[in-house]
Amino acid sequence: MVIREIDNSPFWLKIDGKWVHVDESVMRAHPGGSAITTYRNKEATTIFQTFHGGSVTAGKWLAKLKEESRDKQPDIKDTEEILTGDDTINMGTFDISAEKADQIAKAFDKLRLDMRKEGYFQSDKMWYLRKVIEPIVMICVAVYLQLVHQQYILAALLMGLAWQQLGWMVHECCHQQVFKTPYYNDLLSYFTGNLLQGFSSSGWKEQHNIHHAATNVLGRDGDLDLLPFWATVVQDLKLCENWVLRMLPYQHIYWTVMLPLLRLSWLTNSITFVVGMPVNYYDVYRRKAAYEQPLLALHWSLVIYQLYLLPDYSTRITFFLISQLFAGWLLAHVVTYNHYSTVKFPYNARILSNYPCLQIYTTRNMQPSPFIDWLWGGLNYQIEHHLFPTMPRHSLPKVMPRLKDFCKEHDIPYLVDDYLTGWRLGVEQFANVARVAEQKVKSIF
Repeated sequence: MVIREIDNSPFWLKIDGKWVHVDESVMRAHPGGSAITTYRNKEATTIFQTFHGGSVTAGKWLAKLKEESRDKQPDIKDTEEILTGDDTINMGTFDISAEKADQIAKAFDKLRLDMRKEGYFQSDKMWYLRKVIEPIVMICVAVYLQLVHQQYILAALLMGLAWQQLGWMVHECCHQQVFKTPYYNDLLSYFTGNLLQGFSSSGWKEQHNIHHAATNVLGRDGDLDLLPFWATVVQDLKLCENWVLRMLPYQHIYWTVMLPLLRLSWLTNSITFVVGMPVNYYDVYRRKAAYEQPLLALHWSLVIYQLYLLPDYSTRITFFLISQLFAGWLLAHVVTYNHYSTVKFPYNARILSNYPCLQIYTTRNMQPSPFIDWLWGGLNYQIEHHLFPTMPRHSLPKVMPRLKDFCKEHDIPYLVDDYLTGWRLGVEQFANVARVAEQKVKSIF
């Protein structure tokens, strides 16, 4: 969870062929936080429909903004940056003609509407009930193994697995997959996120919705901002101090070793975000602080009490590290697979105005199987999930053949690989930047 810096100055969005003005009052009141800023001064019709399809509230907001902006015309100068030399490393190109890109966008809009009519966006409540019960049972068994059988290592591993599975539930609640109304999705996300595993529901949304809106776009997708430990593109090296540059030539080597720390990073960021919620820029987070703060505090009270029941400090430290690091590895080996192995695009890339192409170009699927579908929380169908973020997990395997046909029809690459191939391609991307960092280190020192 990397919360990027937000530019809260007024801007424009082009939706349904009309420009609407977004001022500070609209930004502060936006229920989705800073995600609205991601398409600043850009075409945003498809992204609006993808995130808000079927929302009466969003429709009313848009109608009001269109009326208020009726007599206004923006003066927007938007030029795409031309990259040369090392700056092209790990960067993609979008050389589809404007006419074909428009055809793809319209075909995708029709596909999305067809899938909504066919019921793929309707969730199976009993299926999700089972998904909530599964990790709760794991936690209960872990506590039983700890208290009754003193099987501390096994209990810690099971606790870590439960936290990983709860992570997928938070993810789906925050995408509004489970219920039709945001209120009930939020309540379930507080329970499975803040209370049961220590993740801030709002902090997750603030980062993750932006990632979905502008996947692998520099300066927009916070998941690319990994400094000082990793540089995802050569442009990052220009921001590094000398001590960071000395480390980055080895980033591809320690990347995999550091993955288990991901959960600890998210926990720390969640605490920081929740503490600051009462004074957050966005109204929605200030309101939700009353729910998130006590539930997160209760989570850590339960964790501390559970550790207190262990026999000695050595066992407590061991249990804490095994459970947290195992959960971190289970999460990280999934969430780092899909995008770090694919190309990135510059801030003003033309592809940003073509939502389906952006998501397909920057996303890699993992080959499915019943076990992988369960362990990965459906994120092995990451292309489908990114194109239809509000679609319930259990529908993703059903629409995968349709997406493959869509990509084949429009000559778009559909990336799907086994785990080792995707992992290797991700490491290679870090190695590409590491070689440039090594050259810079040699020239400086």
